[in-house]
Amino acid sequence: MNVIEIREFLLCSITINYGVLCIWFEAFRFAHDSLYRLHSHWFKLSVETFDALHYGGMADYKVGILLLNMTPLLALFLLGH
Repeated sequence: MNVIEIREFLLCSITINYGVLCIWFEAFRFAHDSLYRLHSHWFKLSVETFDALHYGGMADYKVGILLLNMTPLLALFLLGH
């Protein structure tokens, strides 16, 4: 793979990952109660714990996108390749 292909791959990866993050957020926002009922059958969670787990998971996912996709892409752009 050359540098151009790597940049295109990272751009596609960022797009897909942010799409997944947006879908996760929208599903959490619009189907919160049904998701909570589904998960509360398996785990003993309060609503606050459920919300905190999802919020933390979304934050970790976003940090992962920034560190694993955005940082290498930015480095390639700054190097001018």
